[in-house]
Amino acid sequence: MEIVIVPTPKDGGRIAADIVCGAMENGAKMLGLATGSSPLHTYQELIRRHRESGVSFAAMSAYLLDEYVSLTSDQPQSYAHTIRAELVDHIDIDPARVFSPDGGAEDPNEAARRYDATIAENGPIDVQILGIGLNGHIGFNEPSSSLASRTRVKTLTGRTRADNARFFTESAEVPHHVITQGLGTISDARHLVLVADGARKASAVRAAVEGPVSAFCPASVLQLHPHVTVIVDEAAADELELAEFYRYTTEHKPASQGY
Repeated sequence: MEIVIVPTPKDGGRIAADIVCGAMENGAKMLGLATGSSPLHTYQELIRRHRESGVSFAAMSAYLLDEYVSLTSDQPQSYAHTIRAELVDHIDIDPARVFSPDGGAEDPNEAARRYDATIAENGPIDVQILGIGLNGHIGFNEPSSSLASRTRVKTLTGRTRADNARFFTESAEVPHHVITQGLGTISDARHLVLVADGARKASAVRAAVEGPVSAFCPASVLQLHPHVTVIVDEAAADELELAEFYRYTTEHKPASQGY
């Protein structure tokens, strides 16, 4: 695991975009996308490179981490709609090749199984962008999630529903259930890139990076993956015990070694 501490969230977005673009140059075809505030600087940088430098996503397909149960892709609060507004509508990726769990399915459990099978059949995902919740969740794998879990229906904690209420007119509108890629599904990706910023994320980042590997902090599963890059700004890195070591290794890494 490589931990990269950057001055600002915008700097983190540039590094994450470097990873995505470098993977595409090396033949990557599948990109895993997260929603939420953490990846926004990455997406804005990818859009800028597409517009100003001609970076093309035409050969790519993309897979979202999760979706609310009961929301269809045309509803503004759905993650399928959100990712179109934040990224897909601004680059040249084929919208028909951007996939998400079917939150409006009559049988969400079957929809979850189908989505997991689709990723397995077409994968692995080359680069998976991740954020982290205040309680250490990635995707919507809340604390107590199995570290080997597959895509399934999960119940959101009250804290997560409260965190996401800002996207709804009323907090009562936030669905109680989601379809989310499991921690095992996420770990199948070749390269995991977690981006976090702000002091509110500091405790979760510390638990994920330096704490024990435990279902109590689902993001700690990243410690078991062979290729992980964690990109955090100074505020999110504030509780890291080995922060100076991470800064030192980033500064002195071999020139030939990428992220």
